[in-house]
Amino acid sequence: MKNGTYKMVDEEKEYYSLTEKVWNTLAPLYDIAVAPISWVRDKVADFTNPPNGSKILDAATGTGEQAFAFAKKGYKVTGIDISKAMLKVAERKNEYSNLKFQAADATNMPFEDSSFDVSCVSFALHDMPNTIQEKTLKEMTRVTKPKGTITIVDYALPNNKVSRFIIYNFVKLYEGEYYRKFIKTDLKALLRKSGIEITEERTVLLGAARIIKGKKMEAK
Repeated sequence: MKNGTYKMVDEEKEYYSLTEKVWNTLAPLYDIAVAPISWVRDKVADFTNPPNGSKILDAATGTGEQAFAFAKKGYKVTGIDISKAMLKVAERKNEYSNLKFQAADATNMPFEDSSFDVSCVSFALHDMPNTIQEKTLKEMTRVTKPKGTITIVDYALPNNKVSRFIIYNFVKLYEGEYYRKFIKTDLKALLRKSGIEITEERTVLLGAARIIKGKKMEAK
């Protein structure tokens, strides 16, 4: 096994171990911590604008806020997460018969190919090492129907240098190492590599985040 492969395996093991410990502790407080950005969830649902009757996957759903934003518009939604502690919070809040949650790893989803009209991942990729990001995006592409919509919501930086400096240094105070690596990643290139063709993009939170809407590329 090559050194790079060893590093990848170790990094992924560390990620899963850290994820379980962190979310077991933070799950009860998570909604309070992210309350200032909760309004973005509705913006994401509106921007995605799925056709009526769409089946939607919310990958790495956490406490379910993005899933709720889709569900209240009448879509049939499935939210998955590897953290049972986070899902416990989501299920406690769930009042929608058209929304279900289940424990599942976004890098190895228990769904058939082309199961969903829309797949979404919201404010989760930045918490993942690069290898996990790639696997998650490829799985999202796999389970999305041909020409279906794939929506990615996550941190970004504004064009203005002063604003970039302020936002980057503020966010990294509470997001840590994975954020610092994520913000330097060529996300658009990663999406294309994962079979996602970008169709629209919108900035939110004064440029500190962005919503990217794409479609599943047709197989060649």
